[in-house]
Parts: sequence; structure tokens; C-alpha cells
Amino acid sequence: MSTPESTDTAQFLSSFKGFMDKAVAQSKQEEPIFATYLHQHFGIDPKELPVVGEQFEKADQPNFQIALTRMIDIHGWNAKLLGITAPNEYMGIKVASLLNTQRQNQASEGPVEYVNVVLHDETSMACIQTGFYLFQKDNHRLALLISGARNPFGDLNIRVEVVARVREDAEAFLSELRITMRRYNVYRNHVISIAMNNQRLLDVKFHHLPVITRDNIILPEGTLEHIERQTIRFAQLSKKLQRAQRHIKRGLLLYGPPGTGKTLSAMYIANQMPERTVLLVTGQNTGLIQKSCELARLLQPATVIIEDVDLIAEERTNQNQACNALLFELLNQMDGISDDADILFLLTTNRPDILEPALAARPGRIDLAIEISLPDRDCRRRLFELYSQGLTLQLLEQEQILNQTEGVSATFIRELLRKAALISADENEAREQLIIEDKHIDDALKELLFEGGEITKRLLGAGHTF
Repeated sequence: MSTPESTDTAQFLSSFKGFMDKAVAQSKQEEPIFATYLHQHFGIDPKELPVVGEQFEKADQPNFQIALTRMIDIHGWNAKLLGITAPNEYMGIKVASLLNTQRQNQASEGPVEYVNVVLHDETSMACIQTGFYLFQKDNHRLALLISGARNPFGDLNIRVEVVARVREDAEAFLSELRITMRRYNVYRNHVISIAMNNQRLLDVKFHHLPVITRDNIILPEGTLEHIERQTIRFAQLSKKLQRAQRHIKRGLLLYGPPGTGKTLSAMYIANQMPERTVLLVTGQNTGLIQKSCELARLLQPATVIIEDVDLIAEERTNQNQACNALLFELLNQMDGISDDADILFLLTTNRPDILEPALAARPGRIDLAIEISLPDRDCRRRLFELYSQGLTLQLLEQEQILNQTEGVSATFIRELLRKAALISADENEAREQLIIEDKHIDDALKELLFEGGEITKRLLGAGHTF
């Protein structure tokens, strides 16, 4: 005979067993949401599907976005984009983690995450940071996971994983993606530089060069024509030269004292070849020479401008083992680029004596070295005309001034006229027109040469003259 207590216990145990059976049955039915999506999409257990992954530089995010959008349009895929919320997503998400059956570690559907990337024209492009695509056209199906990791202590590149019925389909997708990224690269035909940011990620920055016309370049007779033939005309004739089996990879070195127009000439050349990608390499990013050359190969026709290349050579002479291979790295990279690559290396230096031993030991890297010398008398006259635009020159002793400025740089003459304009403006504030007389030039010379001291003279390229 049962007691009320035993009846209650039996009912509790029966009820608890029913609850547990229901919970177990329910847990068996509830698979991870993304496993369900994949199962429905491919029609087979997602654990049996191959996954092929690839990583892209953070700087390639806009190229990836453009390529993916174009591929969707070209193939006419029916594309469904899902967002993901996952535990520890800052470490990055993989397809395997989407299939995790442990409830506490399961990913769930959430918002699609985007990040804005600024382009060359200052507009922004919204790029997918984290998302999951399901592609379908007829019987062809793919899935694509995009994961932009945000772990400052781990990998910060963009990782993509492609799921397909057969591995070859995933590999073909990634191959087409790489080709399309290269074809529609946002950095092509623009002026860029590369650097490493604080997170050790590669940053590609756009630059807008000032408009420099031929009239702005004041060089001794024949010098500019020589430079143009090796650069602008060479680029215009490159196809013809290639057909004649002439190599079109070339190196040009502009050397001479500071302030003579080497950098200005390089910027002018870049302005005159807008169909080429220009990579600027300066002191802070000389350690990225290999990456710069890789980009040049990718984005050719390209021009790599390396200013003050003597600074790389000076680092080479130091005992710092982290820097002592920079110059040879540059020469190796130049040597490693095939002769039929349309890449121009345009180098500038104030100290050709430092470079000469290394260049002589590795002949053929620099095809031509052109001296940009201090302006002669005719150049100084033309520089006065150029830098006096907007001023009224009333000089009675201009020939004497040309004599006095023998041996100075173009930079010195520009600063001389700027200083004379300041003295004239300060002398007569009420007069709107800026009139430059001999006395203003004399006072400006006095300030620059005597009151400014030796440092000012050296900074303006006149230290060896006065």
C-alpha cells in the first residue's frame, strides 16, 4: 500500500524524467543556426563540406569589397548576407566556430558589421567587416565568411573562408577574387605611400601632389629635356620598345646640392604621367622597400620615387644591424623585378659619393644619373622671374644682384624674394602693391646671410658660397 509521500515522489520523478527527455530531444533538434543555414543551402551535413581560407592585408579591404561586389553582379548570384554575433569574436571567426554545438560558445545571427574606408577623392566606402554570404545560382552554391579580426595582440588581417561542395570550387572562387582585386585596385593610377601603423598593420595613404608645370622647373639648358626623355617619353614609347625586346624597367638618379630642384623635378615627372601609379618612399618608410616594390609590380605601370636615398646608404654605414641592409635591399628588389616590368625607379640624393660604391658594385640598377647643379646666371635670372610673380620688381642693380647670388640654390632665391616682399610690405602697409627695390633685396640678403647665421645659410643651400 502506497503512502501519500511515496506517491508524490513517484510523480515528481516521472515529471522530472519527462522534462529531461523533452530537453534532450529538444537539444538534439536544435543545431547551431549557421549549421542549419549551411545544411539547407548545400543539402548535406556542413561538417562534410571543405573550407578553403585566405588572408588579405587590411589595406586591401576596399579592393576586396569592390571585387566581391563585381563578382556577384557578373555571375548573377543570388546572394544572402547574414550578420554574426559570436563569443570572443574579437579574436576572429572561423566556419568551424559557427558549427560549434556547445551552447555557451555558439554563434548567433546579428547585424552585419561595416567599416568605412576613405578613398583618394575623400569619399568613403562601406566595407564588410564581419558577415556571412550564401551564394546560389541554379545548382551552384557557395558560402563565404568574412572576418575582420580586431585583436590587437593577434592577427589583424582580413580573413575569408569559402565553403563549397568540392574544394576546387572554393579555390576557383578565391583565384577569381584575387584577379578581380588586382584589376580594380583602388590604388592604381594614384599617388600613394605605405607605412606601418601602431598595430603593425600596413597602411596605404593617398597623396595629392601640387600641380607643377614645366615653367616651374628652372634647370640648366638641356637638363630637363634629358630627364623627360628618360621618363615621360620612355613611358610613351614603352610598348614600341617592348616589341623591340628592349627592357623597360629603369632607374634614374637625380643628384646635386640641396635646394636645386631634385624633388620638384620628381614631382613634375609624376604630374606628367597620370596613367602611372606613383609610390612615394621617404625616410620614415624606407624599411618597407620590399612591400613598396611588390605594390609597384602589382600596380604597374608604376613609378617609385625614393627621396634622399643617401639616407638609406648612411644607415647602411652604421653599426645598427636592423638598418645596415636597407640599401642592398633596395638594389636586390630592383634586381628582382623582371626587365619587362614597366617600373621606373626615380631616386634623389644630395650625396652621390655615398651611393657610388654600392651602385658600382651592382651595375645596371641605375641606368642614368643626372646632375641637378646649382643655378647658373641664366637660371638665376629665370628664377627671379618665376618667384617674383605677384610682385613689382623695380631693380636698378639686377645684374649686380645676379653676381651676388652666384653659387646659391633655387631655394635660396625663392626665400630671398619672400623675405624682400615681407620687408617691403612692412615698410608701407598702406600700399596694396608690393614693390621690390634694390634696398629690399639688400636688406633681405643681410638678414639671410649674416643675421640668420651659418645654419640658415646651410638650410637654404648657400652655406658653401658665403
